[in-house]
Amino acid sequence: MSDKIAIIGYSGHAFVVSDAAILCGMPLKYYCEQSPLPKNPFGFTYLGNEWAEDFKGWEEKVGFILGIGDNLRRVKTGGWILNKGGLIHNVIHPHSSVSTYFQLGTGNFISRNVSVNAFSKVGDFCILNTGCILEHECEIGNGVHLAPGAVLAGNVKVGDLSFIGAGSVLKQGICIGSNVIIGAGAVVINDVPDNTIIAGNPGKSLDKYKN
Repeated sequence: MSDKIAIIGYSGHAFVVSDAAILCGMPLKYYCEQSPLPKNPFGFTYLGNEWAEDFKGWEEKVGFILGIGDNLRRVKTGGWILNKGGLIHNVIHPHSSVSTYFQLGTGNFISRNVSVNAFSKVGDFCILNTGCILEHECEIGNGVHLAPGAVLAGNVKVGDLSFIGAGSVLKQGICIGSNVIIGAGAVVINDVPDNTIIAGNPGKSLDKYKN
């Protein structure tokens, strides 16, 4: 664990991540944004813009956690930090329930009341948001966001940069492609190809709703 930690991004999602990090006892002291923000509810010190040439975080040897909600931006920022030799920590809320037999990459956030069961795998830079359920042997790619209350039954696979909406349910054994959006409350019972938006119960592509 780094002696000093900064959160990248400092708005709604970052507030949730910060709260969890503090509960975990992480030494979170700084925030990073393009410029200092007037709203600073945790009283963190502004460290700078991690993309700027004069960013002092590299000299300070600060560790990082990701507070960015947007999938693509989170992945790009995480990759940039790693390429600069920075260290990115996972944040796992102390009130989550995570199997010992669970594989987790780097730069992830696991929120309050999340349940992850045996032999599931999560890649890098993912969000497992409040109360979502990841059943046995699920495989989650990089930069995925499982929104609050999403339920993935056993052996579900989700590709990179996909968003699984709040309260959605994914049937066991199905495969969700990359860059997919599953709408809130959708019930998905079939495989979903890349670059598809799914809504409804049973879930259908929005293109099919147009026909």
